Amino acid sequence: MPKAAPSVPFQPSGIVTLTTDFGYRDPFVGVMKGQVLCRFPAARLVDLTHEILAHWPAEAGFWLGRSFRYFPPGTVHVAVVDPGVGSSRDVAVVEAEGQLFLAPDNGLLAGVLERVESTPILRRLEDGVLRELGILKPSATFHGRDIFAPLAAELAAGRLRPECLGPVVRELVPGGLAGPLLAGDQLSGAVVTVDHFGNLLTNLDASLVAQVTTPVVRAGGQEIELRRTYSDVRPGEYVALINSFGVLEVARAQQSAAEGLGLGRGAPIVVSSRHCAAKRIG
Repeated sequence: MPKAAPSVPFQPSGIVTLTTDFGYRDPFVGVMKGQVLCRFPAARLVDLTHEILAHWPAEAGFWLGRSFRYFPPGTVHVAVVDPGVGSSRDVAVVEAEGQLFLAPDNGLLAGVLERVESTPILRRLEDGVLRELGILKPSATFHGRDIFAPLAAELAAGRLRPECLGPVVRELVPGGLAGPLLAGDQLSGAVVTVDHFGNLLTNLDASLVAQVTTPVVRAGGQEIELRRTYSDVRPGEYVALINSFGVLEVARAQQSAAEGLGLGRGAPIVVSSRHCAAKRIG
C-alpha cells in the first residue's frame, strides 16, 4: 500500500543534530559546530553520536533512522560518514515528517527511508546552491565543515528552503547492508552496531521477530533465549531481547556480548523457531 503524502511540511525550529564518525580526539566536530554558529548563532546543536564506526555509513543510517522521532518537527539532521569525500558523489537531502536529513549520497540515508511513515521528498544538491551561499572552494577532505555545516545553518535559520536545494529525484544510492531475510520460520539478519556495553544491535525489527513462532536466536555458535530484559538471566549469561529502539539485541548480563561471542558489526544473526533449532542441534 503506498505511503500517504507528507502531512507536515518542514518549518525550521533552529535545531540541528550532528552524526559523524569523527570521534572527539580531533577538532572536527567542534569546527563543524563553529561553522553552523557563524552563520546561525541561535542554532541549537545536538550531538547524536560521533562514534560511528569509521567509514561505515550503514551504522549512521541505523541510528538516525531510529532516533529522529525523538526530535520535534523542524529539526535538521546532518550525518557525515563519508569515505567518498571529494569524489563525484552527491549530497543527498530527504524531507520527511516535517524534518530534514542531509548526508552524502552513499547509502547512509537508507536507514531513514526505511523508517519514515509518509512519502519522503528526495533531492540531490545542485552546485549552484553552494555558490549562492558563498561556498566557492570547499576542501576536498572536509565537507562536513565546508558544505554540510553551512547548509544546515541556512536551513535551520529559515533562509534557505528545501525546495531550493535541487530537483526532486526518484531514488538515492541504496544502503550497503543487506536487509533481513524471512524464509519460512527462519529470519536472517546482521549486527549493525555494538553499543558502549558490548551489546550487539541487529537490523531485525521486533515486527519481523514476531513472525517467528517460539523464537530462538543463534549467534556466534550459541543458542540464545529471547527474554524481556537483561535481569531475566544470571550475570554472565547471554540473552536476546527487543531493545528500547525496537530491534533485536544480543547481550550478556553485566558483561560484553561482543567480546564473549567474538562478534562485531556485520556478523550474521539467525532467529528460528525453537522446534527448528532443536532439529538442527539433534
